[in-house]
Amino acid sequence: MTQAPDPLKGFHTKVEVRWSDMDAFQHINHARMVTLLEEARIPWLFYDDRPTKTLRDGAVIVDLHVSYRGQLHHEDTPLDIVMWVEKLRAVDFTVGYEVRPGGAPQDTKPAVTASTQIAAFDIEAQRLRRFTPEEKAYLDSWRRV
Repeated sequence: MTQAPDPLKGFHTKVEVRWSDMDAFQHINHARMVTLLEEARIPWLFYDDRPTKTLRDGAVIVDLHVSYRGQLHHEDTPLDIVMWVEKLRAVDFTVGYEVRPGGAPQDTKPAVTASTQIAAFDIEAQRLRRFTPEEKAYLDSWRRV
């Protein structure tokens, strides 16, 4: 599943909603939404054919923001999640997200917007590390212009 970078649109992926993702109010629970965002990042950043696959060996979440603009329910599966790089520095980057119900047109207002700041981390040394040139180039190719 290779997708060419399109900085205007971002990386699109579909994420299935599980019945256990619902809360008592029959919409996706906040903690589960964070997990769904994490699952969306996997094909974009961690597959074997990605230069950023090395982040599987060490990356930490530095910051997370989630804004709810509408409810998402089990019947909205699979969710359409688009991601892009908002900010890129030597050791970290910020992912932007828009989450829409499955099948919703891309010009539909997203039900959820979010951002996650992720830093490259050397587990053995227990410190941040700089991105490799290949990692940085890949991430930069997904920056919205």
